[in-house]
Amino acid sequence: MKIAPASRRALALLRPPAEATRPLFWQAPRRWQRWSPYVVAGVFVLVLLPVTITVLANDYRLDGGWAGALGVAQTVPLLLAVTRPLPAWLIVFGADVLGALVLLHGETAGRSWPWTPTVIIGYLVLMVCLGLRETTRTLVVLWLVTGAASVALGAFAPRGSSSTYVLLFVLSGVVLAFAGAVRTRAEAERRVAEQETISEAERAQRTLLEERARIARELHDVVAHHMSVITVQADSAPYRLAGLDEAARGEFESIASSARESLGEMRRLLAVLRSDGSGGGGGERAPQPGVDRLQQLVEATVRAGLPVGLSLSGELPALPPAVDLSAYRIVQEALANVVRHAPGATTRVSVTADGRHLTVVVVNGPAADRTSPLEGSGTGHGLVGMRERVRLTGGSLDTGPLPDGGFRVAARLPLDPTSAPELPL
Repeated sequence: MKIAPASRRALALLRPPAEATRPLFWQAPRRWQRWSPYVVAGVFVLVLLPVTITVLANDYRLDGGWAGALGVAQTVPLLLAVTRPLPAWLIVFGADVLGALVLLHGETAGRSWPWTPTVIIGYLVLMVCLGLRETTRTLVVLWLVTGAASVALGAFAPRGSSSTYVLLFVLSGVVLAFAGAVRTRAEAERRVAEQETISEAERAQRTLLEERARIARELHDVVAHHMSVITVQADSAPYRLAGLDEAARGEFESIASSARESLGEMRRLLAVLRSDGSGGGGGERAPQPGVDRLQQLVEATVRAGLPVGLSLSGELPALPPAVDLSAYRIVQEALANVVRHAPGATTRVSVTADGRHLTVVVVNGPAADRTSPLEGSGTGHGLVGMRERVRLTGGSLDTGPLPDGGFRVAARLPLDPTSAPELPL
């Protein structure tokens, strides 16, 4: 059996999306908050159902069957409004209109018509559920339908009754406007929070890429030195070593040619990494620092107003270039973090070697009482560079706050270059 396209579209409209069937407050962090809409709706149903039946039977003199049927149809769907407010509105609104028509045959003198007090209360509760879930366009349509039905019924108002069609129209509009404003504000705050999360992730990724590019530039300077030595030695080998046959000479020429080609590729890569987007190729040309320049770094930091102490374990062995540079950069970044987040804090820098590893420890105490941090809250991006440099050398990094309010940075870098894993930049 084939279904016509129009029928398929109608069925699609009747089948709500998954988002529309989720209960109110389903994203609340606590369980009692997620269950609160059901509790509130259940309380209103338990209170309004007997009161509605009693009012219809005693005050409006309706038959017990009509009073019970209208009472159930006007109140019980409030439970459905927690998950599907639109279908609940269709049921309640239809029952309210039907109840107004049935009341024409009851006792209405001196009583509210077409909407009884219990109908108004239940309808306003339903408006809250609609306002917290539906779009502004849907809310306006529902409000206009409510007003049109009120005006149409008002034309048949029985004598002696107290008209309530204007009251329901005004109150429902106020409730819809308030609930819709709350929903709009909540959605705006959620979008802002999502955007902040995305922006924070983008900043962290950008910091990571910038630090990796910086490491690549510095690694070029380290490797280029060794490649230059290889080139010079390979070119001069035939002149320094007598008795080389043609095969050996050709091998040295091949080594020198490969080394020069690698240097050229590295220089072209360096030009890209050091470019600032303006077409200039000016970059840092100074030799890369190492552990031997930590004393100068500490003295400069002390002159900036930060009390720093440096401890070196006597004569350090010859360090691999990557380890030497990484140790300096880790200390440099750690001291910069102390200046930013704990100005005036007493800081200790310790560099020791045990023959297999180089250990770098930077510990600072809490910020001085008379000063305030230059940055109220840290993003942790300063630690990204430390982690990348430790990964480059195959070492380990331990960072974290101390019980006294200070902070500790400890890096352990292997002195054997062959033990470091090959990690792509």
